[in-house]
Amino acid sequence: MRLDKFLVNQGFGSRKEVQKLIKAGIVYVNNFPVEDPSFHINPEKDVVEIEGQEIEYKENYYFMLNKPKGYITATYDENYPTVMDLFASEPIVSKLFPVGRLDVDTEGLLIITSDGVLAHRLSHPKWNVEKEYFVIVEGDISDIDFSKYEKEGMYLKKEKYKTKPFKVKVLKTSFEESELLITITEGKYHIVKKIMYAVGHEVKYLKRVRIGPLILDEDLEVGEYRELTKEEISLLKSYVKMG
Repeated sequence: MRLDKFLVNQGFGSRKEVQKLIKAGIVYVNNFPVEDPSFHINPEKDVVEIEGQEIEYKENYYFMLNKPKGYITATYDENYPTVMDLFASEPIVSKLFPVGRLDVDTEGLLIITSDGVLAHRLSHPKWNVEKEYFVIVEGDISDIDFSKYEKEGMYLKKEKYKTKPFKVKVLKTSFEESELLITITEGKYHIVKKIMYAVGHEVKYLKRVRIGPLILDEDLEVGEYRELTKEEISLLKSYVKMG
């Protein structure tokens, strides 16, 4: 890989900007200064430094975002702010995109990455990736038997569509509202809201808390994000049979 391409991929600016850095003599490869932008390196083996600071090679980037309400899950939108606006300060923002989607009024776990293969597998119905949501609905749901939907799914009359099987765990109920966890394996538009509406309860609050083996970090405030750990990346890739 060319040295200038390596630095661009690691977020040090445009091709023109990193070429200036290299020609300034502040980029070192294996302890030797290199002033030729076309110099070829092995990112897996060679040590690249800028002003004495070693540059860690990353083929792809992986982030966990606690998505806030009011943001569209897209890279661009004319009417709403997008989740990518929250990453505006990241040098590699142009390489990133969201995996799947969350509705504009839904909060919670969203994966942001540059890894197209992982994103495709996590989003494709073939892999039946579990998505778990914390839900608050209006009214008392203690009299509803959700167990039958774990094997059969639910037929939504209005949409003329049968969902995939899903699981519901009721956490708390009262006359005013109920709290529950629902685990689905599909990404149909408003599917959680439609399921709850079908049993007579409107969703008041919706937050995704898990995607496959990845659990939303409780320390992340709404609107905050962090890089995934190597272990979390490995768990996700293993979950969808990547290596």
